[in-house]
Amino acid sequence: MKKSFFRWLNKVNKAVLPKLSDKDPTKLTKIQKAILAYRYFVLVNSLD
Repeated sequence: MKKSFFRWLNKVNKAVLPKLSDKDPTKLTKIQKAILAYRYFVLVNSLD
């Protein structure tokens, strides 16, 4: 149940949130860093 929820949430994040992987992490704003951390948290929980 938990894994399927995070997989669904990961698909929603890919469609809605901006892609920040091509930017330098040291030059991101606090909001962009929070979005990046949130996307990473969801990705890690959706994997095996």
